[in-house]
Amino acid sequence: MIEHIPASPGPRVADNDVLLRVRGTRTEFGAGDQVVPAVNDVSFDLRRLERLGIVGESGSGKSALARTLMRLIEHPGRVVGGTIELDGRRLDQLDESEWRGVRGKDIAMVFQDPMSGFNPLRPIGKQIVEAITLHQDVSRAVAKRQAVDLLGDVEIVDPARKFGAYPHEFSGGMRQRAMIAMALANDPRILIADEPTTALDVTTQATILRLMRRLSDERGAALILISHDLGVVAQMCDTVQVMYAGKTVERGPALEVLVNPRHRYTEALLQSVVRRDQMVSGGRLPAIPGTPPNLRALPPGCPFEARCHVGRGRTDCSTETPRSSGFATQHGSVTVKCHVPAEPELVALSQGPDELRVDLGGCA
Repeated sequence: MIEHIPASPGPRVADNDVLLRVRGTRTEFGAGDQVVPAVNDVSFDLRRLERLGIVGESGSGKSALARTLMRLIEHPGRVVGGTIELDGRRLDQLDESEWRGVRGKDIAMVFQDPMSGFNPLRPIGKQIVEAITLHQDVSRAVAKRQAVDLLGDVEIVDPARKFGAYPHEFSGGMRQRAMIAMALANDPRILIADEPTTALDVTTQATILRLMRRLSDERGAALILISHDLGVVAQMCDTVQVMYAGKTVERGPALEVLVNPRHRYTEALLQSVVRRDQMVSGGRLPAIPGTPPNLRALPPGCPFEARCHVGRGRTDCSTETPRSSGFATQHGSVTVKCHVPAEPELVALSQGPDELRVDLGGCA
């Protein structure tokens, strides 16, 4: 399943240095009997400087969780439960005017499509200036200098000239860099990146990932990376959180989750990644059988039961909601919600985090 290819987990952080604390978060879409629980009782801690990768298939709740954390859920969606604390401050109790002081300053977001974050009728540089003056008491001249410096920091050539360019005058990779510059304009403590490289070619993708990794380190920001691409997460993150049907099913150090997965869904995700030898041979591409459950009518037991080669047909898997189990490992604790967790293959993990290499579809 796994070979060793380069990954760069995030910086070493203290286990008890929690920056963001999320407990029992629930987000729904729809009304009446058409309610879809997109985020279903999700809890986790994010430590300072930590890089957290949230992975899963489309529809697993990754982006809904990101927007919940940013208070960007739009009608007919709504957050219906849970608490979100940033350094002890209850964000879930803030009104929209108070959120405007948090969004972009304490928590910022890089969207999958940077065009959705820019006004196509205004120069990119002026939009970055607006982001700065919204949260900082500086003149527009000072903000302009900061904006030009930010464009240079994200490696845009001739930033002073590109300051006046419109979004359509930038390539996809340049727009994503500009989006990163705007997200970092006010030195947020948390940067959320929602599929930031999906629409980019492989070379540009690698550049953007390297850039995000460097800038998050230099500016001391924790990172939440939302992705369906396990190769990207292997390169970027030191912690992995696996979501399925709106729930967290496994969470732990990347060194453990990507090498010794315990939840059967995580195991299936890793087995379904297209490998180089399969692309060359032209053989049948791996896939997880079946489809995710209907979120409007979730089964009473494990939501993955119908697709699981181990749990399918088991009484406990089909009727009882799995409880969270903890596993102590040499790289930290792993939590799993599975009635029949996989026995780890005990792949040798004696190397340090910076030496981890994972073959995940040629993405490394």
